[in-house]
Amino acid sequence: MNTRFSRQSFLGEHSPETLAHSRIGIIGLGGGGSHIAQQLAYLGVGHFVLYDDDRIEDSNLNRLVGGTARDVPLRTLKTTIARRTIKQVNPTAKVVEFPTLWQHDALRLRHCDVIFGCVDSYSAREQIERTCRRFLIPYIDIGMDVTESPIGCVISGQLIVSIPGSLCMRCVGFLNEDLLTQEAARYGAAGARPQVIWPNGILASLAIGSFVQLVTPWHRECSDMIYLEYDGNTQMVCPSNRLKYLTDKICHHFSSRTDLGDPFWPTGV
Repeated sequence: MNTRFSRQSFLGEHSPETLAHSRIGIIGLGGGGSHIAQQLAYLGVGHFVLYDDDRIEDSNLNRLVGGTARDVPLRTLKTTIARRTIKQVNPTAKVVEFPTLWQHDALRLRHCDVIFGCVDSYSAREQIERTCRRFLIPYIDIGMDVTESPIGCVISGQLIVSIPGSLCMRCVGFLNEDLLTQEAARYGAAGARPQVIWPNGILASLAIGSFVQLVTPWHRECSDMIYLEYDGNTQMVCPSNRLKYLTDKICHHFSSRTDLGDPFWPTGV
């Protein structure tokens, strides 16, 4: 085994090769996605497909991993910053950048083994999950928010792993039509969302842990549905209480032939 990865040998004898051949898509390279890109590079992942149409601003420097004060006047693309971070850790990694909305080149995602979503809106999550189901690709979603309460600010977040054939984000109650409709009515008026680096880092690390469970044999028990909730005020992470009500539930949101399966695969072979 390459001595670089000797201390993660518990992941399995062939884990370095598995990770080196893995192709990972990351949609959104801000506070969460930049953490994920960096950690995947340290793990030894060899192929990246990066999507983000945004450029760095001064207000990003409190949370954008790899971003520097020098990047701000240059308005460096977030995909470029992520590529630079990855290559500094793993110079042999293959990185493809798409500095655009992911929907403009979604077919590139169909070659990924796992896709990470680090986006702000419910509608974006719904679209990404639908695409991942169509391409039969596991989707790992993270998100965090800061809200006001009578006793001060509350930091919360979640990690959801959506695997084709298992429960989806609608099944677990994270997505529903009311939320999507309300969000659409507020479109363009959401304003800036408070973000800080440590909750993003915690959620990103949880997402990386879920990814490693999916692709390496280090842990025999891996649930088909992972839904973790993060309480940033108590610094606690727990499985969502919703899961205990979903025993034996079957997903009916992606059950027909038109909902599941890549339509571009050759048939009759």
